[in-house]
Amino acid sequence: MTILKAIPILVAAFFLGNWFLSEVRKAKIAGKPWYAPYLTIPGILILVVFMIPVYLRFFH
Repeated sequence: MTILKAIPILVAAFFLGNWFLSEVRKAKIAGKPWYAPYLTIPGILILVVFMIPVYLRFFH
């Protein structure tokens, strides 16, 4: 039952990761700085996801 709950999360992570990697490839081809992909929608979503444990640890 727990595995069935994890499947949608893993699928969403897969799609978000692929979306972010496509933004990274576009930025490299365009010669943009290393941080440019993090300023796109998938980059911001990834940063928010990484900050959730920090928030829960220090502010909850």
